[in-house]
Amino acid sequence: MANLFPETEDMIWEDEGELDTNEDRGAVFGRSWRFDYEAGEFVMTPTRKLAVSDEKEAWGTWCEKTIRTPRYRHLIYSRDYGSELEDLIGKGHGRPLLESEIRRMVTEALMADARTESVDQFQFEWEGEACRFSCRITSVRDETELIESVVMT
Repeated sequence: MANLFPETEDMIWEDEGELDTNEDRGAVFGRSWRFDYEAGEFVMTPTRKLAVSDEKEAWGTWCEKTIRTPRYRHLIYSRDYGSELEDLIGKGHGRPLLESEIRRMVTEALMADARTESVDQFQFEWEGEACRFSCRITSVRDETELIESVVMT
């Protein structure tokens, strides 16, 4: 029977010039589309095409989206994708315990990606029942970004 997915030398599946692989952890950096979380939509160029982000920005977008996506809710994502921050809502725990859980859950979610080397320097600011936090993320390429989010407790 003929192969439904034949592979020949003239078939090119990906442009290796656009990908950078880190041999130590199997990290693959690629490009993505820019997303404006404030507006809740993709960023468009003046010619109405989707704006493309570079490798560092694409990784930062992945990290932010991972924190904002509830784990186990959407079948399209693997069980390693997303965070469990929603589980903190209405638990009535004290602020020190909530901050510790936010730190643990965010670190666990972001370290699931081979591109992430570390998550640290958490800062918390409470506004009533809302906890606004930020943290520094470092990639295996030693690039850093600051991520901010809010958890309603």
